[in-house]
Order: sequence, then C-alpha cells, then structure tokens
Amino acid sequence: MKIVIIGNGIAGITAARHIRKSSSEVEILVISEETPYFFSRTALMYVFMGHMKFEHTQPYENDFWKKNRIELLQNKVENIDFETKKISFNDSTSLQYDKLLLATGSVPNQLSIPNSNLKGIQGFYSKQDLDLLENNVKDVKKAVIVGGGLIGIEVAEMLISRGIEVTFIVRESNFWRQILPEAESNLVVSEAEKQGVKFLFETQIESLIGSENKIDKLQTNKGQLLDCQLLCVTIGVRPNIDFLKNSALEIDRGILVNDDLQTNIKDVFAIGDCVQIRTPKEGRRAIEQIWYTGRMMGEVVAKNLLGGSVQYHPGIFFNSAKFFNIEYQTYGTMLADVDEKTSTFVWQHATKNIVFRINFDKETEQVIGLHAFGLRLRHELIDDWLQSKKKVEFFMENLSAINFDPEFFQKFESEIIKSFNEAFQTNLKLKKQKNWFSKLIKP
Repeated sequence: MKIVIIGNGIAGITAARHIRKSSSEVEILVISEETPYFFSRTALMYVFMGHMKFEHTQPYENDFWKKNRIELLQNKVENIDFETKKISFNDSTSLQYDKLLLATGSVPNQLSIPNSNLKGIQGFYSKQDLDLLENNVKDVKKAVIVGGGLIGIEVAEMLISRGIEVTFIVRESNFWRQILPEAESNLVVSEAEKQGVKFLFETQIESLIGSENKIDKLQTNKGQLLDCQLLCVTIGVRPNIDFLKNSALEIDRGILVNDDLQTNIKDVFAIGDCVQIRTPKEGRRAIEQIWYTGRMMGEVVAKNLLGGSVQYHPGIFFNSAKFFNIEYQTYGTMLADVDEKTSTFVWQHATKNIVFRINFDKETEQVIGLHAFGLRLRHELIDDWLQSKKKVEFFMENLSAINFDPEFFQKFESEIIKSFNEAFQTNLKLKKQKNWFSKLIKP
C-alpha cells in the first residue's frame, strides 16, 4: 500500500513517523512545495535575529528519512483526481496513491487594495518569506506592519532587532483585542512600545504609493502619510485549499473532516491547519491552526490510515506565545470579554509585566479557563484540574502547585490570593503543597 502525504509540516511529518512506527511494509511519500525537509516554522524568527541557523530548525538529520524509508518529493501539486487516485504536478508529472493524507497547512491572507504587488510588501510565514525578508530589509530604515496578532508582534521584534523603526497598524481598538481582555492588550502594547514599536489603532491602509515599482509610502484612512520602505502584511492565515475547491472534496472554510479525520471521499484524510472539524468538541474551534493540534492529529490519523478507527480528542484548549519579553499561556475558555454567566478575576503586578486571570462559572464556581502573562504555569496540573471541573476555591488555594517558574524566581501567590479575597469577600488560604504528580503518572 502506498500512502501519499501532501504537506511536510508538523501534522504531515508526525503522521509519516507514526505510520512507519506501526508498519514496516507500507510505502510513504511526503510531498512539499516549500522545502525538501521538515523544519520548525516557529523558529524562523530566530534565524532572522541571528540566534540560530536555518539548518538548526530541522529536528532530524537529512539521512533520517532514508533510514526510515520515508520518501520526500519537493514539487507543487496542480490537481488531484480522487476517482482515479492520481496526483498531477505543475511540471506535468503525476503519480498514483492508495491512500491520501492532505496536510497542506495555511496560507497568509493578502491585502486587497491597489499596488499591493509592489516590491517591499510581503508576509512572514514560509521559508521563502524568510529569504525574501532578508533581501527586503537591505537599507530599510522605516517599516510598517499591518495586522493585530501573534505573527505581527513576532515580525516587530525581528525588525527592531535590526534597528529598523517599526509602526504597527491595527484595525481594532487595541492589540489582539478579539482574543485578549483590555488589561492584557494594554500590557502587550506597553511592552512593545518600550521596545520601540509605534502603534496606530483603529486605523487601516487606504492607499500604497510606490517609487520605481517599490513601496515608498502609504496613506491611512485617517489621512496619515507614512514613510515605508517595507510593509509586512500579517492579517491572518487561512486553510491552504484553493487548489481543491473545484473537486469532489467537501470544503467549507477548510477541508471538512469527521472525528476520525476522514473526508467525504474514501481513502482520503486531512489534518492540521487546512481542516475544519465537522462537529468540534466543547470548548474547541472547528479550525485550530496550532502546532500541537497538528501533532495530535498526525498521531491519530496514522492509526486510521492503517485501518484503525481512532477519534481525535484534543482535550482542554491550550496555547502559548511570547510578546517580546513577556511569556503567555492560556487554558480553557478565555474570551476577550466575559458574558453574564461568567465571573472573572484578574491580578496585575504594580510594576512588573505580570498578569494572572481566572474565569469561572457564576453559578457552579467551576473554573472554565485561566491565563498568565509573565508567569510560567504547570500544564499537566491545570489540564487535569480543568477536566475534573475543579472550583475556583480549589485553584486559588493551590496556586503554588501550578507555578512552574524556576526555584529562585519571585513568587506571587500570596498577593494573588489576598487580592482575590478582597474582590470576592472570601477568606481563602494557600495550602501546603503535596506531590500532585504522583497522581498524574499512570502505572
């Protein structure tokens, strides 16, 4: 049997590895247009900043693939005939498959205004984007970033590291406001401004002005004319499915799959950023373009491609990021603005970039989510307690257990629980911690 995987990101490569672990007989072919070898996409910014070389982003030595008999092909898929199980490429070659796994990832959204094809305008998602950025930053003194999310703040940090003046244009009223509460948005903005970033909120680009086919200036909807030798477009990503839209594959915003990660076509599965779960689990979104969900899908689909019937259960939502020097973790359901059924408690340090927020149901007092800026939290315990539907009293009295900061870091549990008691008129006290992990380790 020949299994073909289109996409060599974390989802596709995890699937390939686990297929090989389970079967020494099946043929495995991984196709990628971007690079011949799998690499860590999140590490691209550190290559640009000089902290590592590109080859350091590749988790496996190049001979790993031959040793494990995973064939690699760098080519662009032009068309898939699902009826005859034939994949055609833009160089007029083709190949057959027995089973197909679509792990095509995401593509960045583009500006839809005139002159958006000028030189010096780009996104930052692929290895090719990294190479293009290296070329585009030459002699650049002023850059503009448009967007309001994680990739944009990463690009801001990258450009600041090269001494480039950065203006950040955000359509919303604050940074990542559709995800973060106001206090946390303000915290990120304050840190970025300390690093030299200038923000323009509730602002959009109205026109782009070029000189010799290269961007030179831009004008906003508020009449501002900005010098701009480099425009980085970070307005989100979408599933990479355009080449599949006229096929028999059922597609909405992404490739529709069931809990087994099967599409509507026999012997065709899909995972990772390109998929849309038909019936997402409680607390999860239909499309989740996150590294660890791609890895989890890869493990599940490997079993199903080999004849199993294993369902995808992502568990409690989790994500993490870094905003310049501020580490961020989020667990469970954390809306930017809570509804009338939810209570929220937030503690913010008076002088340090540290915030702790916990949300809980007003009626049952069960915790539904929490997040932290500038604090490292212990993932295993939080995941276990959220799944066990622990109440807010339990979380607050055991704050010391979920702190994962190193031994000599300053601890803030006493201040946090004191503030909680004042806010909710309770008299909770921190408990002496026991070895929680012995309960989490299964024999």
